Amino acid sequence: MELIIRKWQIKDANELAAALNNQKIQDNLRDGMPYPYTPIDAKEYINAVLAADQDSTYAFAIEVDGQVAGSIGVTRCSNIHSLTAEMGYYIAEPHWGRGIGTEAVKETCRYIFDHTDIIRIFAEPFAYNVPSCRVLEKAGFQCEGILRKNAVKNGKVQDMKMYALIKET
Repeated sequence: MELIIRKWQIKDANELAAALNNQKIQDNLRDGMPYPYTPIDAKEYINAVLAADQDSTYAFAIEVDGQVAGSIGVTRCSNIHSLTAEMGYYIAEPHWGRGIGTEAVKETCRYIFDHTDIIRIFAEPFAYNVPSCRVLEKAGFQCEGILRKNAVKNGKVQDMKMYALIKET
């Protein structure tokens, strides 16, 4: 398996739309994405991340064996948290259970720590999303706690977990 983290390209729109046009994935992401998710939505997203501030938004396609298998991004926080960034990711359902998420998280963190001044990367998966929590744990993130009743998803109040990885100095 050859895994590559790379910048998005407009030609990825159909594969991106196919991945996000899945309620199982959308149920584990923040709200705001259209459903159904179309290639037009995907092109708008790709254009937006390509035009974003390159010092605060790091958005990558996860490519496996020449096919888009997911998405991963890191967004720098601001003010007193400017050396901290939040990570989000998903893997397309056909690629679940193959270790792709863990490898993508590791590679992206390595890139961020090597190419920016960011020293802390955190992620906040829903507490019920055990596979995502395992991805973070296997990638070296530590669970710092439970954010009780921290979000409303699909009309239900949900706990989230706070995970973080600190740059080794």
